[in-house]
Amino acid sequence: MNTNQSKALGLGIIGSGGIAHTHADALQGMEGVRLVAVTGRNPSTTAELAAKHGAEVERSVASLVRRRDVDAVLIATPSGAHLEPSIEALEAGKHVLCEKPLEINSERSQILVHRAEQKGLLLGGFFPMRFGAGAGAVKRALDAGRFGRLVSLGARVKWWRDIAYYKDSAWRGTWLLDGGGALINQGIHAVDLLQWFGGGRPARVSAYAGTLAHPGIEVEDTLSAILEWGHGAIGTITASTACHPGLELAIEISGDQGSAVLVNGRIDFWKFSREEARDERVYTLGESGSPGGTSDPRAISCAGHREQIRIFCESIRRRSPMPDFLDGHEAASAVAIVEAIYKSVRSQKSEPVA
Repeated sequence: MNTNQSKALGLGIIGSGGIAHTHADALQGMEGVRLVAVTGRNPSTTAELAAKHGAEVERSVASLVRRRDVDAVLIATPSGAHLEPSIEALEAGKHVLCEKPLEINSERSQILVHRAEQKGLLLGGFFPMRFGAGAGAVKRALDAGRFGRLVSLGARVKWWRDIAYYKDSAWRGTWLLDGGGALINQGIHAVDLLQWFGGGRPARVSAYAGTLAHPGIEVEDTLSAILEWGHGAIGTITASTACHPGLELAIEISGDQGSAVLVNGRIDFWKFSREEARDERVYTLGESGSPGGTSDPRAISCAGHREQIRIFCESIRRRSPMPDFLDGHEAASAVAIVEAIYKSVRSQKSEPVA
């Protein structure tokens, strides 16, 4: 690994689909970091990605992670194919920053978390919506106690994907590689924000799901769940890819002393029993997380990815752990919540979050 502070950290990207382009775009103009090489299962999309961003093409994961000029890798493969290339990278001594979800179930997620710890390497999961200015304002207000007792949390991810979205990629809409449908693929960003705002994962969940607008896919395109936290707060989440033309992602947080609403990362409502002079400023905060994607996955911003990559690289340079709110444990926690919700759908009863 490069230890000279004057040298740029070398990154490799494993995967060449749409989200790999988001990762590569996020690296553009970032100081002290360069994209060295990419590899993917599709030769033409891999070559296109490499050419666009001035990187070399490697024919395999093994050849990419063996490169001495690669310090860390970004994982951009299908969800159920995160574990194997991540383990291969860790075994080669490379740090790993993995696209959401960390994996499709807790067993696979924990294998990855434990292997990173055994190797003494950094592991992080991408959750760019945490980096929105609005989300940051909500978290600071929660930490300051401005909401009082937290009583209600809600998330709405009513997006639209046409049937071509699923048919054009063999892995989408499958249990094996997608791990589920609207919840684990699109809704997991909201799941993560709810656990972050709620002070951790909920204790129990109850859920219902259906496939209502995309015949032929294996998984749900619409799901609603109730979440119960140990501290008493109750939450809801609706995740769908069947809501034409697609609504903006919304998060509502309420306590007995105040409420806030985030819409696509910006503050839409902000009111507390004890007002502060700077409260009105929150409405001017821009979208700096990963907004968009209501009807077009290509419309997602790379700003949140860029900030998370920056923090990841800074931790590598300092030889320090990833911040707790970005590490593999936190990414695995979101998977555990999703897993419990899917278990509730199958059992048709309330289920604990392990």
